[in-house]
Amino acid sequence: MNNIKPQVKIVDAVTGKETIRDANSDELAQMQVDAAMAEAKKTEVQTKAIAKAALLNKLGITAEEAALLLS
Repeated sequence: MNNIKPQVKIVDAVTGKETIRDANSDELAQMQVDAAMAEAKKTEVQTKAIAKAALLNKLGITAEEAALLLS
């Protein structure tokens, strides 16, 4: 099992000093939310691409031909 915690890098904009530390529980929770949202977005994009390809196939036209129809 991997027990390595994600780390957070903090950069002081004035001094340029960098601090790296383990993420706290709030940051870990936010990372999980962000990862879930990214996965949902990826799934949505893939679903739309599949639907678009299926529609173009059903119509018997290419994406370029569809773009010409819409311009």
